Amino acid sequence: MKFQQNLDCKGEDQKKKALQFIFLLGIVSLFGDITYEGARSIAGPYLAVLGASASIVGLVAGLGEFIGYALRLISGYLADRTGKYWVMTIIGYGLIFSIPLLAFAGYWQLAAVLIILERMGKAIRTPARDAILSHATKQVGRGWGFGIHEALDQVGAIIGPLIFSTVFLLKGGYREGFTILWIPALLTLAILIIARIKVPAPEKLETSGIITRQNLKGKGKLPTVFWFYVLFTSLSVMGFASFQLISFHLKVQSVFSDIQIPIFYAIAMGVDALVALIIGKTYDKIGLRILIMIPLLTLPIPFIAFSRSYILAVMSVILWGAVMGIHETIMRASIADLTPIEHRGFAYGIFNTAYGASWFIGSVLMGLLYDFSVKYLILFVVIIEVISVLVFFMVKKMVLLAGKNIGR
Repeated sequence: MKFQQNLDCKGEDQKKKALQFIFLLGIVSLFGDITYEGARSIAGPYLAVLGASASIVGLVAGLGEFIGYALRLISGYLADRTGKYWVMTIIGYGLIFSIPLLAFAGYWQLAAVLIILERMGKAIRTPARDAILSHATKQVGRGWGFGIHEALDQVGAIIGPLIFSTVFLLKGGYREGFTILWIPALLTLAILIIARIKVPAPEKLETSGIITRQNLKGKGKLPTVFWFYVLFTSLSVMGFASFQLISFHLKVQSVFSDIQIPIFYAIAMGVDALVALIIGKTYDKIGLRILIMIPLLTLPIPFIAFSRSYILAVMSVILWGAVMGIHETIMRASIADLTPIEHRGFAYGIFNTAYGASWFIGSVLMGLLYDFSVKYLILFVVIIEVISVLVFFMVKKMVLLAGKNIGR
């Protein structure tokens, strides 16, 4: 009896330690998002002020996003290969200092390099950080753990752009705004180092039995179900309209005013944070089945977002934020439940690369289809999301046949 009580106490201590660690990583992401989301909200206008053309702005944005996703495949592999998850995470977050350095950029060429460096940093840190986070979430529930992290992350995504709005309101300029971002950038790295000191070996928070439970096709490689899951993710994301395209429509059709668009984006981020907590807890209760919500909620977005109704547009923004919350929470949580621990970083690298590539391809196709007719865009989304539903049922069947209780 005493031995069992000791085990229970140890388990509670581990759970408390894991929860504290998740909050620490969430606060790291909060301050990180304040820094780079603040910059991303005005990067285009700032480059224009420095003399860049529209084509240059588009090139810098596109190249930055491509690098930000494509390099994750390599960084995830290196994290697993070397086992230096903390080193990769710290280096990646260290590059966030390129954002406040934009205050000293006198030429658009230097600003472009700094913007792209920040995206490289995100690519370096994300797979390693998510792998570290996944160990802690095992103690409190994958969905709940990633939900807490995403909610804190989105708080930063709301605050960042508002800092520049406040600076401009007080008659300040871009340089003053970037200078203020030294504060969250320094706090990002400081809190990350505290997290590293408190939990130097996060893999110890995950039970040793997880490897055999997750290995659906044998030790030492990524299971087949993982690749089908990546296919499901790629298809469902490909049919998810970007906020840039939605806001373009709302602007040219005069559905929202220029002032309302960033406000509604902030609202979408708030919905994202709230849904992340709810959907994360739901995932821990009912498991993989909740993933069906992704295509089902994505499907109606183009029908209401690309209308000329103000009410429907508001509904679409709220729904868009909800789907983003699901993407950033249980899509990531599922990776930890579907992959062996020794290849977790590489799995996150593959997932993030596929996610970014699919969203890019889908955005390009929907942009082209929009120029022809909104009806073609809607048809594309319907087809791609229906296919993703079919793939989802294949994933679910494979998990059931393997006798696993993923996410529960």
